[in-house]
Order: sequence, then C-alpha cells, then structure tokens
Amino acid sequence: MEPFFTNDAIVLGLLMLTLAFVFVTSARKTGFWAKFYRVVPPLLLCYFLPALLYWPLGLVSGESSKLYAMASRYLLPAALILLCMGIDLKGVINLGSKSLIMFLTATLGIVLGGPVALFVVLYLFPDLLAASPEETWRGLSTVAGSWIGGGANQTAMKEIFEVPDNLFATMIVVDVLVANIWMGFLLYGANITERIDRFLQADTRSIEELKVKVEAYRASMERIPSTGDAILLMGIAFGGVGLAHWGADLITPVMKSSETSLKSMGLDSLTSGFFWLVVLATTIGLLLSFTRAKQMEGVGASRWGSVFIYVLVATIGMQMDLSQVLNNIGLFAIGIIWMLIHVGVLLLVAKWIKAPFFFVAVGSQANVGGAASAPVVASAFSPALAPVGALMAVLGYALGTYGALISAFLMRAVAS
Repeated sequence: MEPFFTNDAIVLGLLMLTLAFVFVTSARKTGFWAKFYRVVPPLLLCYFLPALLYWPLGLVSGESSKLYAMASRYLLPAALILLCMGIDLKGVINLGSKSLIMFLTATLGIVLGGPVALFVVLYLFPDLLAASPEETWRGLSTVAGSWIGGGANQTAMKEIFEVPDNLFATMIVVDVLVANIWMGFLLYGANITERIDRFLQADTRSIEELKVKVEAYRASMERIPSTGDAILLMGIAFGGVGLAHWGADLITPVMKSSETSLKSMGLDSLTSGFFWLVVLATTIGLLLSFTRAKQMEGVGASRWGSVFIYVLVATIGMQMDLSQVLNNIGLFAIGIIWMLIHVGVLLLVAKWIKAPFFFVAVGSQANVGGAASAPVVASAFSPALAPVGALMAVLGYALGTYGALISAFLMRAVAS
C-alpha cells in the first residue's frame, strides 16, 4: 500500500512530533496522563505510535523511507559513542564491590537466562512457538541486547542477525512488557527495602557513603553547555562514527575472504559490516572514557545519545506491521522464564554476599531498563541515589553489545 506521505522530511517531522507528544505528556505529574503512564510505559508508545502511522493509518511506510537507514548507520553508532564515553570506571568501582558484583550478576543472569529459557520452551512446549527455532533465537538476540544494554544494542542485534521487522515488533512487546512487570516489583520492593535487607542480612552503611560520593561526582561534572561545547560534542560523536565506518570498511572484506570457514564455525556474523560498525563504535566510546572526553558528560553527552536512540526507536516503529504481533505468543513464555532466571540468580548471589537490596534493584534495572528507568528505581530508594542508576546503566550500554552477542551465540547453539 502506498503511504500518504512519501517525503522523508514530512515523515521525520511526524516522528519527532510523536516523540514530543510522548515526552510532554509523560512528564505530567497529575491528571489523566499521570495515571495513563503508570500503566503504559512511555517507551512502548515511542515504538507503537509510529507503528500506528504505518498500520492501520497508512500515513508513512518504513519500506519506502530512508530514515531508518540513516538512523541505524549514523545516529546509532553516535549514540553508542556518546553513551559509553561518559563511563567513569573508577567511579563505578568506588561505588563498592557489591554494587559491581550485583550489576555483573544481573548481566550474567540475562546472558545465560536466554539460552536456558529457549531450551525449556523448545523442548518442553515446542507448539507454543509459531516462528522457527532459527528465527526465534535471532529475534531473542534483540531482547538480550535491550536487557543488557539498551535500545542501541537492541537495534544492533536486529541488524547483525537480520531479524525481520514483524518478528522484531513482537520482540519489542516481549521486551517492554516483561521488563516493566519486573520494574513494578522493584518499585514495590523499594518500599519494603528494610524488610528485604534483613532477609539478605545486608550491611547498608555503604549506601549512605554512596550518596555522598555520587553527589560529589555529578556536581563536579555538570555545567551549562556553550555552543562550542555542543559543536565539540557532535564533532567527537560523528568523528567517531566516521572512524567506525572506516574501520568496518577495512575489516569486512578481510572477514568475507574467510566467509566459508567462519560460517562452518557459526561465526558468519563477523562478515557483517554492521557488526564491525557497532563493535568499533562501542570500543571508541570506551576508549574515550579514559580521556578528557568523558567530561563531556557534564554538557549532556548521554542526553544527546538518548535523543538519537529515541529517533532510532521511532524509525523502527514505523516499519512494524502490528497485525503480525500476536503470531508468536510463545515468545512471552520465553520472556517470563528468562526474567525468572535473571531474578533467581540475582537473589541467590545477593543472599550469598549479603548485598543490600538497593544494589540488587539498581544492578538489575541498569541492565533490563537502562538509562531511562534505572534512575527511577534508584530514586525510589532516595532521590539522591538517582545518578547511581544512570551511571550503572551507562556501563550496561558498554557491555550490551558484547553480552548480547554471547547470549545470541549460546541461543543459536540451543536452537541448532
């Protein structure tokens, strides 16, 4: 069906207005919208309102638009660089070993939970899945990318493993709904944190020290950005994007020369130019975090990275055919089992090392929810702790690409 609007300038305008509508209404603290967003996550609307523009309204079409190609090749690697270069690894380490252990435990629970959940459903309830095992593991790789890192890593997995748009639409529903059910439990747990900490036999004195450290760290960085700051920020981001594209252009032909042997080892993703674009952009961001460039976080590096991600999210949304979403209900079973494994591993390790529930909640949400919701969960314990969630979530962006690839390869082995 021919879309009503074929000019990408008009389509981009519609998408940005859609995002603006979601962000303005979700900021309301009272009234209808406040109640509405307690039930419906804003991120879900950022995907699905553009999808409604495609089907059933027929105003835009992802197939005829070039916006997704632009966003995935330019804005995505820029976002990875901006989100990763603000990482203060020393600051994260100074938060205490237990916080880092719980964060890495959360990551491990997701990396291993996916293959285990897929194994359970494939071999015990195979009739639940409409998609083939091959399609299923590829689609689930995007959930791993989202739950370990965020939207940038999710889209990277979509491109690397060539996930069809219709299947990806279902994966987004699984991702967002299951993640937000767990977030609800975490917010409830914040209200009874003393009771949970007694069960975990946790020493919470480090939390008070944590508040002081984080507040001082953020205060030392933040400043009002000048025009020069903004230009420098964009120069670093898109200069890095150019470098990542250049590196990918050099590496990909070399890998394709060994395509047959790589496929025999199950490593055919190494022949993808997009794979190397994402890996190099993430690596550039991490390397920049060891330089003075990390101070650009004080003028909004991660904020701009998030803006690029949301533009990308909207371009993904307009490619979805929502009429196909209900064709893979069995994927929700995998998502729920996956999350239960993640939670079980977290609680076992927390009990073992006597970690405060705050570290459990933030470590989990920094993975599953990312920069959008980890600060929300952290601030449920104390508003002063919100930056901890953001800091840990940024670390998740750095690990997201690598962790999701490991999980995807494990799921591939299960599905073979």
